[in-house]
Amino acid sequence: MPGYRAVITACLFAASSASMAEPQASKNAIKAHIDFLADDRIEGRETGSRGYDIAASYVAAQFAQHGVAPKGDQGTYLQHVPLRLATAIPDSAVAELISGAGTERLTLGSDFVMGTRVGESPSAKAAPLLFVGYGIRSKAMQHDDYKSADVKGKIVVVLQGYPSRFPSEVGAHLGSAREKVRVAAQLGAAGVVVMWTPKSEKTTPFAALKRNMGFPAMSWTDASGKPEGSFPFMQDSVTVSMDGAKKLFAKADTKLEDIYAAAEANQPLPQVDLKQSLRASQGATRRDTRSSNVVGMIPGSDPLLKNEYVVFSAHLDHLGIVPEKSGDNIYNGAMDNASGVAILIEMARMFNALPVKPKRSVLFIALTGEEKGLLGSDYFASNPTVPQKDIVANVNLDMPLLNYDFSSVVAMGAEHSSLNTAVTNAVKKVGVTVGPDPWPEQAIFVRSDHYSFVRQGIPSIMLVTGQTSFSKEENAAQQWGDFFAKRYHKPNDDLSQPFNFDAAIRFAKVNYNLALEVANAKDRPVWNQGDFFGDTFRK
Repeated sequence: MPGYRAVITACLFAASSASMAEPQASKNAIKAHIDFLADDRIEGRETGSRGYDIAASYVAAQFAQHGVAPKGDQGTYLQHVPLRLATAIPDSAVAELISGAGTERLTLGSDFVMGTRVGESPSAKAAPLLFVGYGIRSKAMQHDDYKSADVKGKIVVVLQGYPSRFPSEVGAHLGSAREKVRVAAQLGAAGVVVMWTPKSEKTTPFAALKRNMGFPAMSWTDASGKPEGSFPFMQDSVTVSMDGAKKLFAKADTKLEDIYAAAEANQPLPQVDLKQSLRASQGATRRDTRSSNVVGMIPGSDPLLKNEYVVFSAHLDHLGIVPEKSGDNIYNGAMDNASGVAILIEMARMFNALPVKPKRSVLFIALTGEEKGLLGSDYFASNPTVPQKDIVANVNLDMPLLNYDFSSVVAMGAEHSSLNTAVTNAVKKVGVTVGPDPWPEQAIFVRSDHYSFVRQGIPSIMLVTGQTSFSKEENAAQQWGDFFAKRYHKPNDDLSQPFNFDAAIRFAKVNYNLALEVANAKDRPVWNQGDFFGDTFRK
């Protein structure tokens, strides 16, 4: 029988080993976070709403409970984001084509839709229409749709998307509405009309745009009260269906069918005088409001590297309530993105449980306004609560599908920087693999919060569950297809759908390992040599 000294020594050793053990994710904790955030009483967490504020307070309380330091405004967990909210007046959108033959009014919903303008609209004046291909200028891609064109005072008409020869993520950036409007404004255009194409229709039916017309628009505002990214001199943006496009080209010397055929064949597109003018306007009510990002930090342990920051983010907002919708009108956003926020909170707890913290500091941010155009991430990346130059990377968790036994992950954008190696190392420890982007046509790289950090020159990725499963009975690709078709941005993305919390633990572990890889690395992540995004945005 061992003596009491040996027993005490053994007990102390066991206790010490337990305290040094690697923290483990808790499925019960992840489930509890999702249950709270996606409950009907949180009312869909719309940006600026009471439900969102309750959700933000919940995340802040979880950070506080787990010993995560506040890193928002004035020693709190909240970074306040000033916002301008615009709501379209129902059925007020008008678009008229004007020519020598008279005036033709386009039909709202079938011919065209309009985004709600956050800034005040200029007086609606008719302006000539000029077709300019995709409306893209890029030296890197040796492409200029505006070559020799004088678009000052004209409304440019552009195809949705980008040439198929572009790499998908480069094309997603250059082909985004934001970038096309920016280029057109820079050249003095009076407005932009985006034309739907046969390819667009296959990816996102025009009818889906009509369904989204009822949601308010938002932008964050600067210190002077100006909405970010606004161009006061430009007319309201219009998107036309293929039927609407026929009416735009009705008097042109070039046939619309030839334009579509040239685009499909990846041939150069001509500039076309459409020999008509467009007058478009829409009434809206506007008011100032605000919402908050929730920011917590695990301080680093290295005397020098603790002043560098690895950012993990997940958007907390969703679509709220649509009062006009009958039946279930609460857009709970359980997978999109209560699941990502739940993983974020659990990661923060795991890091705080480490006896020795990582060398670099780690920021955990629950972001507002993603569904309104990446507002919270854009505001934070532009106005961070730590020095922007010291943010070394962003890993964003948006809509990990946690209803199947995933055996791979997708790291959107990893191939652009040294983060690719960090991801590969992190997943190996969990026994999963890294798969390619299964939805390049969806342009996801520019549709989630990591893109806001990319635009500030910070290497960034988005991590989601992949297209393979450990279970032979599960078709992971079909799981994703069913979600996009039946629950994405719909009220039934709620707690009634199945969850696999063993998979949730695995996903938390992947992200935990990735955070350690980046936070403990000798060197900060860097863009790959000659990378488009690194060259475009590096500061």
